[in-house]
Amino acid sequence: MSRLLYPLYEARLLRELKGLRQPKHIAIMADGNRRWAREAGHADISHGHRVGAKKIGEVVHWCDETEVEVITVYLLSTENLSREAAELTLLFGIIGDVVDELSGEDYTCRVRLVGHLELLPPEVASRLRTSAAPTRERTGITVNIAVGYGGRQEIVDAVRDLIDEEIAAGTPATDLAAKVTADSLSTHLYTSGQPDPDLVIRTSGEQRLSGFLLWQAAYSEIWFTDTYWPAFRRLDLLRALREYSRRSRRFGK
Repeated sequence: MSRLLYPLYEARLLRELKGLRQPKHIAIMADGNRRWAREAGHADISHGHRVGAKKIGEVVHWCDETEVEVITVYLLSTENLSREAAELTLLFGIIGDVVDELSGEDYTCRVRLVGHLELLPPEVASRLRTSAAPTRERTGITVNIAVGYGGRQEIVDAVRDLIDEEIAAGTPATDLAAKVTADSLSTHLYTSGQPDPDLVIRTSGEQRLSGFLLWQAAYSEIWFTDTYWPAFRRLDLLRALREYSRRSRRFGK
C-alpha cells in the first residue's frame, strides 16, 4: 500500500511547493548510518555507510525538481578522524566513491570539497581532488562535500588565511586587527562565494549542529527528523522544504 501512497503524497507536496519560497542552499547532516545498520539487523555497519552514500546521489537528483542551487553534505568531521583506523579506511573509500559517482556522466552537478583536506591521508585527498576537478565547468547544482570538516577549524583557517594575505600585501602589524571583519573573513571560508545555507537538515533524531557551518548557519532554519539517513526519502526532503516555506525568517531582527 505504501508504494502506491508515497508517489501520490510526493506529487501533492510538489504541487504545494509551487509558488512558495524555497531554499536556495540546503545543508544536510547525514547522520544515523551505523544505527540504521544495527537496527536493520546488519552485523557489518559498513552496510549503513554504503547505503547512506548512495542516498546522496538520490538527493541530488531529487533537488533537480526544486529551486535548490547548492547542497552541502556533512560526511566526515575533524572529530571523526579519531575513529579506529579500519573504520576510517572504510569511510575514506566510501567518500571517494561518492565523489566519483557525482562526477560521473549521470550528473550535471559541480562538486566542491569543503574541509581541511590536509588532515586526510595524502592519497585520499588526492583522489577526492582528482575526481572533483572535471566538474568545475558544469552548470548544475553545486554539491559541497564536507570532509575533514570542523566549524571551529574553518574559522581558524579563515583568520590565518586573511592574516597571511594581508602580510603578503604589506599591511603593517599594527593595522592587521582592523582588517579582520565579518566581510573579510567570509571571503576566506571554505564556502567562499556561495550563499549561506537557508535550511539545515539533520537526520537520526539528534538536535544539535555539532560544529557544522558554525559561521554560515547563524541564521539558517533548522529541520530535524528522526529518520536515519539511509532511510531518508524524497517525501522527507519535500516535507522539509514545505516546512521551510511556512517559516518567517527574521535574520536576528
